[in-house]
Amino acid sequence: MLTAEDFTQLPLLMWEKVFAKVKKAVVFMDDRSAEALHWSGGAGALLQAGARNVKQFSSFEACGENEPKAVFVVSTLLKGRTVDIIKDIISLSHFQYCVVFTAVPHSVHLFANNVSTEMDGFPVFEQFEEKLCEWMGNMNYTAEVMHSPVVFAPVSQQLIVASPFAHLFPLLPADLASINAKRPEKKRFGTLSDLDGHSLPVELQIEIKSLVSALNSMFEAAGMREESFAVGPMSRIIAGELANHNQAKNRRKTAPSKASIIFIDRTMDLTGAVGHHGDNLVEKMLTVLDPLPGHVTDVQVDMLELTSVQRTPHSQNTVAPGCLAQTQWASRALSQMLQTLKCCRGRTRKNTSVPARFKCTLSAPLATGTVYVDRSSMAKPTLCICTSLESRTFELHWQRAQSFPQSPSEPRRPVICPSWTLMSRLESVQCGQSRAWVAEVL
Repeated sequence: MLTAEDFTQLPLLMWEKVFAKVKKAVVFMDDRSAEALHWSGGAGALLQAGARNVKQFSSFEACGENEPKAVFVVSTLLKGRTVDIIKDIISLSHFQYCVVFTAVPHSVHLFANNVSTEMDGFPVFEQFEEKLCEWMGNMNYTAEVMHSPVVFAPVSQQLIVASPFAHLFPLLPADLASINAKRPEKKRFGTLSDLDGHSLPVELQIEIKSLVSALNSMFEAAGMREESFAVGPMSRIIAGELANHNQAKNRRKTAPSKASIIFIDRTMDLTGAVGHHGDNLVEKMLTVLDPLPGHVTDVQVDMLELTSVQRTPHSQNTVAPGCLAQTQWASRALSQMLQTLKCCRGRTRKNTSVPARFKCTLSAPLATGTVYVDRSSMAKPTLCICTSLESRTFELHWQRAQSFPQSPSEPRRPVICPSWTLMSRLESVQCGQSRAWVAEVL
């Protein structure tokens, strides 16, 4: 049976299919896919897999003659604007090899094209491969189109979110009126509970089918057969769609493990959504800090206070913001640093000479950051860390801190540490025009 840690590794397995294709390629990603990757290693994972560059999925992007390979990762159907952007990028570049990953399965592409029966192979993807070769200017060039459900983000060992579906919201009475307005009077629904999946707008049906397919892929990777429970009209429709999913039926016949999945409409559980009691650290962070640009599940941490850059109205974009997401190597770095603190604490008890104030500098190919540690009180050391590091390799350099306040009367340098699992207490501190976090190390 899978442990909680094994289960949170499943989103990373979904990305392995993408990582296997990015060697020597320029990767183009839309915002939803980029946010999912943000929690699964970030751009550093693509670069470590061999990618040459990572660019925004936009018609204003292109590549040079020395970049013949491209990988597109999108979270939408291969129709409409998505197709137009891919065509624009290819037309402005000199690609000879294109790979397209879509988070929408082939069965949903058939549904979107009004094909109600299952077909052998992947005709929609095969037709799009021919279009890619046509846009590249040579039918002998290589093009691949495939499905990979890269929609899940492992926020913690107990929480996995599907950020591409953040806009999917339960049905409201206004939606019922809109649906009934397009139906004959005798076939109108009385309540939201009377709705079925076929009565919903096509766009909403596509979203639900895509979500169900992604859930099925996760359960299949985990080798589980689910027992579904639903609370609310929308949840009942999603649970019914999962129960009738063809691939899910086959999976449940052979899956060795069993699990329960509970679907709950957000409108049926508003207590937690509207409450601001502040019982946990994550809630404080999500409430006080601004959202990370282009994201719905992460927040931006002001890193300007950790530098000597003067705060002006134009300095907001001078230093890239930090965030809550951490790669595995960053967690290991924190653990190693905390272990060093424990060793220093033990040496102090033995009257061994240890600097009272020192700093740890994290050096990495993609970013650098400084960790300040105040050991003036060994019982409650204070930790400060830059969280925007993306590299998996790092070096630790210990040295005395020259810029740290030398007297208790001087203001304490603001510290930031979004690694809530390592903190025993968190306080919000006003620092000029911004707000920083002060935390005590466990």
